[in-house]
Amino acid sequence: MTRIAVSVEYDGSAFHGWQTQQEGVRTVQSELEGALSKVANHPVTLFCAGRTDAGVHATAQICHFESDAARDMKSWVMGANRFAAKDVAVNWAVPMPDDFHARFSARRRRYRYVIYNHATPPALFRRQVTWNYRPLDVDAMVQASRHLIGTHDFTSYRSVHCQAKSPLKTLSLFQIHRQGPLIILEVEANAFLMHMVRNMAGVLMSIGAGHHAPDWAAQVLEARDRRQGGVTAPPFGLYLVDIGYPEQFELPRSPLGPLWLGGLSAIS
Repeated sequence: MTRIAVSVEYDGSAFHGWQTQQEGVRTVQSELEGALSKVANHPVTLFCAGRTDAGVHATAQICHFESDAARDMKSWVMGANRFAAKDVAVNWAVPMPDDFHARFSARRRRYRYVIYNHATPPALFRRQVTWNYRPLDVDAMVQASRHLIGTHDFTSYRSVHCQAKSPLKTLSLFQIHRQGPLIILEVEANAFLMHMVRNMAGVLMSIGAGHHAPDWAAQVLEARDRRQGGVTAPPFGLYLVDIGYPEQFELPRSPLGPLWLGGLSAIS
């Protein structure tokens, strides 16, 4: 059996998240496993770096599977893209050693949350961005984000349905960029809790709209109570854009997505 890693891009708009659920519920995992099973001519089980929620996108989700089928790496890519639906695409495939695991070998994850800050909603990309009509103060949002960097108990920023054993996570990067009407939140951590990025985005948008001072982000954090955190932001603007692994695995690197962000797409 050969262990193979793949990088996957998907538009999460029409999926009920990554993880396979009951029959008849469309998920990214079931869609891609079905396509790869046709290429392999045997059932394939995928393991991913991070399970995304319904409506959330990815430009560089990393997965692995095992197969004894005699296929070269190009055939895995081309075959998967032939059989999968058009809202899922495999970017590359590479053979990996047996000690590689898409989830447990990962050391960091990076997400981008894209806000369309404009008086009127977009007709195009309406499922790829989160619309906020209130003028947002990016400087206030930046000040607020600084309270979240470091190792903290993120209970206030996770879903009450989160099943993670510990709310302690280390947020190593939180940057905010503006490109015209777009505001992009860039967040990196060793791992994320359920709805963590969307809850942070919800708090920061409330601060940016002037409903709270920047230090409210710290007050929410210190409360360790989800009820203090405000509204969970919509999923449409959220993208899983990068997974970090030890250098020994030598996985290909891709520009950070979504690529229509232009200048922000370079690896940083």
